[in-house]
Amino acid sequence: MKRLLIFSGMLATTLGWMGCSEVRRDPGTVYMPDMNYSRAYETYASTEALKQAGVNYTATPVSGTIAQGEAPAYPYRNDSAGYAMSAGVKNPLDPTTVDLKEAERLYLVNCGICHGKKLDGNGPLWNDGNGPYPSKPIALVGDEKYEAMAAGTMFHSLTYGKNAMGSYASQLSTKQRWMVITYIKNQQGAKAAPAAETAAKPM
Repeated sequence: MKRLLIFSGMLATTLGWMGCSEVRRDPGTVYMPDMNYSRAYETYASTEALKQAGVNYTATPVSGTIAQGEAPAYPYRNDSAGYAMSAGVKNPLDPTTVDLKEAERLYLVNCGICHGKKLDGNGPLWNDGNGPYPSKPIALVGDEKYEAMAAGTMFHSLTYGKNAMGSYASQLSTKQRWMVITYIKNQQGAKAAPAAETAAKPM
């Protein structure tokens, strides 16, 4: 009996040792193998095989497609005609539903360095004439020309760039650009209201 126990113990030890070997010849049984061994797809592989199979796949969205929650694409080109027609483009966002705190953050991150926190053109790059810019950026508040500028024209300039300002189309989505315009127009309106009240008071 003792010999049988010793033999059984040695056999179990040997089998256990063999089972721990790094060489595995049996893949074992896998539950749901498609999940464990998914079929590989080449990211940049040719779509010729798909075309031959009658599958129309271009890896790009259908023309005119708008992502969920995104604003409609801007219709005009970067030319003089597009700039002129931009004045007729209305802001597709409802000003009452725009998150002005997020719009302010987007403005400060992307625009505040030039146009200033107060939209007065006194950003860090000008800094009362002590910054690296040789001339003061435009004041979005306090300048009648820019306070009267249509939201669509501002959007056109933000999309394509204007004068020394470059395009922000790659930094901000269409919706984010309209949010920034909403914030600017909101600030312009807030500054204009006290001035109108002062002008209306009798002398």
